[in-house]
Amino acid sequence: MEELHDLDAGRTDGYVVVETRAPEVFAQARIPGAINLPYREMTPESTAHLDKNLVYVCYCESPQCNAATKGALKLAELGFKVKRLSGGITSWIAAGYPTEGDTEGDKAPGIRCAC
Repeated sequence: MEELHDLDAGRTDGYVVVETRAPEVFAQARIPGAINLPYREMTPESTAHLDKNLVYVCYCESPQCNAATKGALKLAELGFKVKRLSGGITSWIAAGYPTEGDTEGDKAPGIRCAC
């Protein structure tokens, strides 16, 4: 949970938060500052611009979604340092942390996985 507090407080030094689901759900609601890198599109070419000195914190919708696990595994196979945010954006919202995007706050839990 300490890492969640760091991310919520904007302390992301050394970390990049990665939404591993489709761009459509990323546009609706995301963790502030997150980048979108769908796990299905992770290749050496699509990740060539990423800094391998940073830690990539992958998340998805919820504990029932496995996009974060798949994304973290792909990034690790490509030589990146990774972590997975357990519980996804659903747990992030339930813990009272903010989101940004087209659908915010109380509407965000209705977003479906799309992974």
